Amino acid sequence: MSGLKIDRVQRALCEPESMLTLKLPEWETLVRQARSADLMARLAATLHAKGLLNQVSPAPRAHFLSAQITTVAQTATVTREVTHIKKALAGTGVDIILLKGAAYVLSQSPAAHGRLFSDIDILVPKASLDAVEAALMLHGWASTHQNAYDQRYYRQWMHELPPLQHIKRDTMLDVHHTILPETARLKPDAAKLIAASRPVPGHPNVRVLAPVDMVLHSATHLFHNEEMSHGLRDLSDLDLLLRHHGAEPDFWGALMDRAAEIDLTQPLYNSLRYTHKILGTPLPPAVLAATEARANWRTPLMDALWLRALRTHHATCSDAFSNAALGLLYLRAHWLRMPPWLLAYHLSVKALRREENPAA
Repeated sequence: MSGLKIDRVQRALCEPESMLTLKLPEWETLVRQARSADLMARLAATLHAKGLLNQVSPAPRAHFLSAQITTVAQTATVTREVTHIKKALAGTGVDIILLKGAAYVLSQSPAAHGRLFSDIDILVPKASLDAVEAALMLHGWASTHQNAYDQRYYRQWMHELPPLQHIKRDTMLDVHHTILPETARLKPDAAKLIAASRPVPGHPNVRVLAPVDMVLHSATHLFHNEEMSHGLRDLSDLDLLLRHHGAEPDFWGALMDRAAEIDLTQPLYNSLRYTHKILGTPLPPAVLAATEARANWRTPLMDALWLRALRTHHATCSDAFSNAALGLLYLRAHWLRMPPWLLAYHLSVKALRREENPAA
């Protein structure tokens, strides 16, 4: 792995002060990489928190200031949109459990710092899906996937409804009933996640996952996702969550126990291994030892894949094997999400549809 090009975003996340020593051509590379990784706003938030933003040269500082403005606007938009969702679901008796970016923002988690995202994700009980979908449709949300196969794919096999888009505001909403597809090899119990969720102060009927569950969901989303374009951003989320909650008494023991309880031990250990390796996330000695003890004959191969995938996806920091690594992890994600017969069927349908419509 020593032959990989410099990932300036990764280095900036680990050593924010190093940005102050960059020359203008290096700044240009960093800005390009950060935009590709969707981490410009996070670097801006990091520099601001450390009191370093005003020490950045004027030209790159303008990019960071622009990213800060985008973050402020997004926070207002998300807060307003959650209010609309609450109003739509008021008659269903279902509380909103926010996931990922929206959860970080409304709970004021450190992972919200500079976290940009394009849609809101919520978790509801599976038994309430029909009522929730009907209520949302009455308030202007419509499915974005009208193809019959897509509808069947989401409703029969996946962990969420087909994505919804509001017909007036164009906002996107994903409604989940669990955190992994029902066809996946791992079977986390969504009822346990919902039961342990916590209210968001100042936002009645809005909840977020408990800290250990928030970490486990973030880990599961990253290490079971076929799309890795935001891999470094999602790894940075995990780093911030672990650094913040890791200071709480008994957090690490509760995290390990919870992962075993809800069948998410492997994604947790992946997240611990790679946050520590890539971003220097501090782990207690016992946790680090337990993580290293899980290494086996596959570990060098998985390191070669993940240490490429969890980088900025930009020509200035990729190597000859980066695309192959992403392709193999794409297949791995599908393999973990579906049994072989369904995977073969699904990939065949996608291939046929691509032939019929090459522009899709």
